[in-house]
Amino acid sequence: MKRTALFVGLAFASSLAFASSCPKHMKAIDAALPKAKLSSAQMSAVKKLRAEGEQQHKAGKHADSMAALTKAEGILGIK
Repeated sequence: MKRTALFVGLAFASSLAFASSCPKHMKAIDAALPKAKLSSAQMSAVKKLRAEGEQQHKAGKHADSMAALTKAEGILGIK
């Protein structure tokens, strides 16, 4: 019983950590976009991933959100 409670507590804490870091990543992407020197295809991909990340964040799917936002940051060269 104690192990189950510990597992649930840790799972909840980790989801909160992901949830609070999504907006930070979105802000970093937003700040880098205006001065980014990317091809139109790369710019389109970054904007699509940024929008996808925000949508996933709002849906409570923070791991999926972080995956999309991390890909966008990789294209922008900010990590």
